[in-house]
This record gives sequence, structure tokens and C-alpha cells, in this order.
Amino acid sequence: MQVSSRGVAIEVDDQGPPGGEPLLMIMGLGMQLVAWPDALVQMLVARGFRVVRIDNRDAGLSQGFDEAGVPNLAWAALRYALHLPVTSPYALRDMAADAIGVLDALNLTRVHVCGASMGGMIAQHLASEQAQRVKSLTLMMTTSGARGLPHAQPHVRRALLSRPAGRGDEAVAAHLQKVFELIGSPAYPGDPARARERVLAGVRRAYRPAGTARQLLAIIADGDRSRLLLRIAAPTRVIHGEADPLVPVACGRDLAQRIAGAEADIVPGMGHDLPEALFERFADGIRSNATRAA
Repeated sequence: MQVSSRGVAIEVDDQGPPGGEPLLMIMGLGMQLVAWPDALVQMLVARGFRVVRIDNRDAGLSQGFDEAGVPNLAWAALRYALHLPVTSPYALRDMAADAIGVLDALNLTRVHVCGASMGGMIAQHLASEQAQRVKSLTLMMTTSGARGLPHAQPHVRRALLSRPAGRGDEAVAAHLQKVFELIGSPAYPGDPARARERVLAGVRRAYRPAGTARQLLAIIADGDRSRLLLRIAAPTRVIHGEADPLVPVACGRDLAQRIAGAEADIVPGMGHDLPEALFERFADGIRSNATRAA
């Protein structure tokens, strides 16, 4: 279903008992709500959650901002490196406001929040600027953006900025699958055929590379969120893969150190993905952290 979040159309998937503990799940750069695997969602529902997944603006079935054009990311990255201001059509703070609008539309006053990658950056804004709305916070494979932290490995950056060899769904899916395999978990390889099926289904649901570029520009413009972390009061759990080549594990450790009372779950052999073998561990960790909010 779609809801109007302060004038922005946001696609929402709402599963679990209406009286369950509401859990808002926010996905990463260019990713859709279906990137939260159904099996993981069902494990969370079984643990008493009402799971609300959203497509961020400019992704999936939510409202796009194509009128803003395609950004020059190389120029934006250069300005950031030179400590010059970077402007974007919208900010991560705006995406956090979209999430609050969804909660308002669903009449949810306070929720548990789980954000992955860029979704974790959005969640940092939520928990610091809308503390009264956040019961607990789980940050997965994300970063504060503090200068001095390690960045993605060069070959990973090149792969993320590369383009599919063709324009059809199959060519796009093949390209994305290669990228996902590159950043995935070396200790938890998935079945390539099943992975291809999931990726292809996602491409057929929506494929919006220009929207992904605008989201990436918003990340660059957001910069360092370290000061926001000082205002986070919700019980926080940081889940990060020790083998993450996109957001290195030092970023997860940095988050856990900067957020008061945060617990860290550093997972050996995990990369920048959600391996099926770790679903129970993720679900238990989110549930345990939610219990701390009581």
C-alpha cells in the first residue's frame, strides 16, 4: 500500500499482528523493501513484532524525483574531499521525515527501528532528532560518516559505479548479482540460482538508477553524523560484518563506541548483505535489544 508522508508517496508493507511491537525497517542505497527477506520478516513477526517495511523515496514503488536530474557524483565527491559544501535535491533528514510521516499515517507513536547501510544513516537521524518516536535502534552495516574512517575498497567502488552491459531485465539482474556477490559474505555464500531469482524479481518490481544516484548524493552531502550520535538515547545494537568490503568493520566499531550504552555484534565472515544462515542471529539480536527498551 502507499501512504502520503507529508506530500511524498511512500510504499509500505505492514505485516504482523496490529497489537505487536511496531518495528520500522529501513533499507539501504537504491534498495527496495523486498530486500528485507520475507523469511527474516516472518522470524521477527514470530518474536512479537509488527514489521513495517518501506521503500525510501526515489526507490522501489515510492515517489521519484526525476525532475531533479542525474547528479554529477564525481564533482560532488571532489567537493566533499576538499571540505566544500555539497548540495542535493533532498537530504537524509528528509528521508527520516518520510519515515515519521509513515508512522503518523499508521498511527504509530513509538517504534523500534532497524536500518541497514544507508537505512542506518537515516535511522541515526530518526533516533537523534525524533528521540520520542524511537524505542530501540538497531544499526546494521552502516557508519557515522566521520572523516578518517576507512572507505569502500577501490574495486568495490568501481563496481558500484559501473553500468549493466545491456538494458533488458536479464542484463540488469546479471550486473546487480555480480555487485552483490562482490560485497557479500565470504563465509556465507548463497545459492546463485536463488539469488538470481530474487534479484530479477526486484528489477522487475522497480529499477531506478537515477534515483540511486540522487540517494548517493544525499549521503555525500550528509557528511559526518558524529554529533548526532551524542543525542541518541534509545537502546542501540550495532550489527556489522567483519568482512564488509563496502562499509569496513571499523565503521561499526566506531558507531558502538560513540553511542552511549550501545552493544556491538561483530559477525566474522559477514560482508555487506543479509545471509540466510544469520537470520536467527539478526532476529534474536533485534528482539533482545527491543527488550532493553522496557
